[in-house]
Amino acid sequence: MVIQVLGSGCTTCHNLYDLTVQAVKELGFSYTVDYVIGEQGIQTIIALGVMQSPVLAINGKPVMTGFTPDINVIKDIIQKHAK
Repeated sequence: MVIQVLGSGCTTCHNLYDLTVQAVKELGFSYTVDYVIGEQGIQTIIALGVMQSPVLAINGKPVMTGFTPDINVIKDIIQKHAK
């Protein structure tokens, strides 16, 4: 599974990245969380057809946009997409 946090590099984006990494660890998964920020992050967000950041994407599809939720919400999203 490919997990990405996409954004401009702002505090909200960084918080989402940190929480996502923590969620993956707490769930016991060995997935890597890619942190794509700056111009590349913005271009990737646009290519996905999303107009808000930050974006949590799994396997190239946005699964959460525009805010940083509670870690339990992130865990639920990751578990739902884990196969």
